[in-house]
Amino acid sequence: MKLKKLDCRGFACPQPVLRTKEVLDQGLVEQITILLDNAAAQENVSRFLKGKGYQVYVRQDGETWSVTGVSSAAAPGQPLEPEGRKAEVAAERQILVLLATDRLGRGDDLLGEKLLANFLSTLKEMGPELWCLVLVNAGVKLAVAGSEVLPQLEELAQGGVQLLVCGTCLNHFQLLEKKQVGETTNMLDIISHLQLADKVISLT
Repeated sequence: MKLKKLDCRGFACPQPVLRTKEVLDQGLVEQITILLDNAAAQENVSRFLKGKGYQVYVRQDGETWSVTGVSSAAAPGQPLEPEGRKAEVAAERQILVLLATDRLGRGDDLLGEKLLANFLSTLKEMGPELWCLVLVNAGVKLAVAGSEVLPQLEELAQGGVQLLVCGTCLNHFQLLEKKQVGETTNMLDIISHLQLADKVISLT
């Protein structure tokens, strides 16, 4: 059995994911263990390994997380298709919306918040072409406890739209523990989704 171990403590996202990817790209790894020192990195590495077809086991000892990936029959070491609507709309366009703000436009903040709420409520009118919603920078504040647009985001997620929330941004705003909807992600994953999208709508 080919075993690998990485110590990624002290590395900021997306470095733990990138270092894990480098090891897996060298050839079939039947088991890999990564040591991490923050929850965002743990979520990102776990999600990355699952996407590669690994069974993932997480153990926390104080401020250190140990993430172990064990290869499974689901094409170990090979990337799986992204989750969400891709399989359903393979013949249609995939639209990705990148949201880097918690309000729409400049001028009046209250108006901006109302406009953004209306925007999110109306996004579903795109139909099955709406594939992924990525929240970065202040946009991550929309996915945490107390956000007035949580119902709209939950409705989109339940409808099959991938909802990715930047882990580095959550850490910056100290909101990681307050996230209520979506998957914590990293820049490598975001870039991969941007490459797969047929059209990107960016709001900053």
